[in-house]
Amino acid sequence: MDADPDVRTTVSEPLASALAAARDAARTADRLVLVEGPSDRAALEALADQQGRSLAAERVSVVAMGGITNVAWFLEALRPYDVQLAGLCDAGEERYVVRGLGRVGITDVDSRADREAHGFFTCVADMEDELIRALGTAAVELVLEAEGELTSYRLFQQQPAQRERTAVEQLHRFMGTRSMRKIRYGRLLVEALDPERAPRPLVGALAPAA
Repeated sequence: MDADPDVRTTVSEPLASALAAARDAARTADRLVLVEGPSDRAALEALADQQGRSLAAERVSVVAMGGITNVAWFLEALRPYDVQLAGLCDAGEERYVVRGLGRVGITDVDSRADREAHGFFTCVADMEDELIRALGTAAVELVLEAEGELTSYRLFQQQPAQRERTAVEQLHRFMGTRSMRKIRYGRLLVEALDPERAPRPLVGALAPAA
């Protein structure tokens, strides 16, 4: 792959393993949804469950790339396969998707609408933010309470660095303090949602191919 200042130029062992897994999935899937990490995958799989869908039956696989900067590697690796690609990214990381798509010859992606036409959707600002806003902070706190973490969250809110932040920002930060917590709440927040309030980017990334 040509050098790009924003993209790694060597393949690490974890990336090589993830690429191999994606190729394996592409051999049997009709559609692959590329996401940044396991918390995004957990949320999308939970949304599919909530919609009453079986991704396995639909031959859809959600692939965690280990970071959005890897998207060009995945698009290149999956290019030879007869599989439809879709994806989800954060607002601050759209440039990686644009560049990655460009590397595989998809250049009409200057706007979000253009990228959505190719199956790639953007969260504002990220997936956790989308879910917190869709649920509302009071409902998210009920989820924390059910998980036995509301007291920890209240203590977290009292930290000097958190006092000037909004409730949405505090919840977002709290969920990101531990990797497994982020993965767990990705699923739990989706499960707590009214399906009609599911964030549009998540719904779009999972939408069956036209």
